[in-house]
Amino acid sequence: MDAQKTPGNEEQAPNVAEVIVRSLEQEGVEYIFGIPGEENLDLMQALKDSSIKVITTRHEQGAAFMADVYGRLTGNAGVCFATLGPGATNLITGVADANSDGAPLVAITAQVGTERLHSTTHQYLDLNHLFQPITKRTKLIVHPDTATEAVRIAFKYAESEKPGATNITLPPNIAAMEVTNKSAQLPMKPAETSRRRAARERIDEAVRLINKSKNPVILAGHSAVRAQASKELTLVAEELGIPVINTMMAKGIIPRSSPQHIGTVGILPHKDYSNKILNNSDCIISVGYDIVELAPSKWNLPDPERTIIHIDTQPAHINHNYRADVQVVGDISDSLLQLYRRCKVKDEQTYAMNLKQKWREEYASYINDTSWPPKPQKILADVRRVMGEDDILISDVGAHKMWIGRQYECYKPNTCIISNGFATMGIGVPGALSAKLINPQKKVLTITGDGGFMMNNQELETAKRVGTPFVTMIWTDASYGLIKWHQENRFDEHCFVDFENPDFVMMAESMGCKGYRIEKTEDIIPVLEEAFKQDVPVVIECPVDYRENTKHTKRLIKEFDNL
Repeated sequence: MDAQKTPGNEEQAPNVAEVIVRSLEQEGVEYIFGIPGEENLDLMQALKDSSIKVITTRHEQGAAFMADVYGRLTGNAGVCFATLGPGATNLITGVADANSDGAPLVAITAQVGTERLHSTTHQYLDLNHLFQPITKRTKLIVHPDTATEAVRIAFKYAESEKPGATNITLPPNIAAMEVTNKSAQLPMKPAETSRRRAARERIDEAVRLINKSKNPVILAGHSAVRAQASKELTLVAEELGIPVINTMMAKGIIPRSSPQHIGTVGILPHKDYSNKILNNSDCIISVGYDIVELAPSKWNLPDPERTIIHIDTQPAHINHNYRADVQVVGDISDSLLQLYRRCKVKDEQTYAMNLKQKWREEYASYINDTSWPPKPQKILADVRRVMGEDDILISDVGAHKMWIGRQYECYKPNTCIISNGFATMGIGVPGALSAKLINPQKKVLTITGDGGFMMNNQELETAKRVGTPFVTMIWTDASYGLIKWHQENRFDEHCFVDFENPDFVMMAESMGCKGYRIEKTEDIIPVLEEAFKQDVPVVIECPVDYRENTKHTKRLIKEFDNL
C-alpha cells in the first residue's frame, strides 16, 4: 500500500493496521477469513487496498476452519480475524482444532481500547488468557512500534514444528495510531529455516534394531506428511520389504497401490486388522507419529520383546505406553534415506500380507452391493471411482469419519483431510471451501453427517459468493451416528441422539447452490459425476445404512479374536 500524502506534500505515516497488513503481505498471505466488527474497522480499511483477498464468512468458526485447512494443505499459516468478545470466542473451536492437528494458523482478534483494559467493560474478555491454552503464542499489541514484531512472532511460531495456532490481539485505539518510527514501519522478513540431520549414533542404533528384527512394521503419522517424506518412506517400505500402517491424518503417505501399504489404524470403537499386525510386530518404526492422532494405548500392547523406533523432527511425547528404544530426531527424509542405505532387506511378512488380502477381499465384496439404503462401504467405493488420485476429500467428524479412515483409499498425501487431533464436527463445509479456493482445478468433496452439516452449513452461501464449486455429500440417518454406535456397543441401546432433518436439497437451492437426493444405490456414481460438472456448490443428500456400524464391530470382535 502506498503511503498517503498530506496537503503539505509530506508523507503521512501509516497506522498500525496498515503496518500489520503490509506485514501479512510480506508473509505471503493470500486470503484472510473472518467477519468485520466495530473494533477492527481500521484493519478492514487497510485490507481494502491490499493484495490480500478477504473472504467474509457467515460465522467466525467457519473462518477459523477455513484458515485451519488452508494451513494444513499449504504449510503456510492460514489467517482468520474476528472482532472482540463473542467474535473472538467464536474463533476458539477452529483455532484449537488447528493447534491440535498441527495446522499453521494466525488469528487476529480485536479488543477494547487500552484505556479500558483495566476495568469491567462491555464485551471485554482477557483474550490473551483465553487463547493461551489453545495456541503456541498469543500477543496483545499495546505500542505502535511493536506491530511488525508481533506479526513475525505469530507466523514464526505458527509455522515452526510442530505447527499450530497463534493469536494477535489488536485494540482499536492502537490500530489507529500512526507508526512514526521508520524502522517499525518496515515488515520483518521471514527467516530461512534449515533442516538438521539426526545424530549418527541414533541412526546406528536404529539400523541395528531394524536389522535384528524379523517382522518390523512402519507406523506413519501426520508429521511425515508435513515433512513431505512420502517418497522416502515409500522407498524404504518397498525396497526393504517393511509393511506400512498409517494414522488417519497420514492417509496417502504411501500409495494404496504399493504392495507394502497395509491400511489405517485408529478405527474405533474396536480394533481392526491393522492393530493385529502391529501386535504381531517385534519392531515398530514410528515415522512422524504424534500421540495426539491416536493414543498409544489404542495400538501398542506393552511387550518387553518389542522395540519402538521414533523417527521425527521432534522428540517423542512422554507417555508410558510409548517408550521409544531409540529416538531419531532430525530431518525425516534424510533419516529414512540413511536407513534405506544401511538396513537389510526383509523376508516377506506372510502374516501381515495374509491380513491385507483378507481386508482387500472384504473391500471388494461391497463394490457391487446395490442394497438400499447404501452401506458406508459401498458409498466410499463409488466415491473412490469418481475421485481422481489428486482430488481432495475433506471428512467431517462422525461415524462417517471412521468409515472414511478405514475404507477410502488414497494415493497421495493431503488428498484425504481428517481432523483427528481435536476431531471437530463442523469442519467439512468450511474446510472444503478453503481446499477448493487453493485447488480450483481439483475435485473437492466433503463427506459429512447430518449432525456435522447443520453446524456450519451457512458457509455454503460463502462458497457460492466467492465461487468455490465443491460438492458436499451428507450421509443422513437423523441421529448423531457415532455416539449411537458407541451406545449400542456398550448398552445394546441408544438414547438422546435422534433428531429430524430439514429438506437439504431445498436448503441448498435456497442459497443458490444445486441439490440432489440419492434415491437408489445405483445413482451414487452418476449423481456424483453430474455434481462435479456444476459451477456452483452442490449438496447431495444420501441416506446411509448405519446398521453396518454394530455389524462391523461384532464381525471384527469375532475375527480379531480368531486371527
